[in-house]
Amino acid sequence: MYVYMLKSRKDGTLYLGWTTNLLRRLVEHNQGRSTFTRRKIPWQLVGFETYASAEKAKGRERLLKRNPRMLIHFKKRLLNQAASGGQRQVVG
Repeated sequence: MYVYMLKSRKDGTLYLGWTTNLLRRLVEHNQGRSTFTRRKIPWQLVGFETYASAEKAKGRERLLKRNPRMLIHFKKRLLNQAASGGQRQVVG
């Protein structure tokens, strides 16, 4: 299970989500299957965290979306990792 961040190549918008299948979900976003992301195609994967269960991934996504400070830290960390060539962090 994953918490992931995408970046729109159209306007630079960042999007945070969770999924059980990262590749499938990225394809869905780029095919316009998500209402929010449809208008900002194409999307690229910036980074992700891996979790042992869907509940943990959902909980992390919910926590990040409800806590602006944590979300800012998460975004900065993933953007820095992407800039240095890394994308993945295994969390739990």
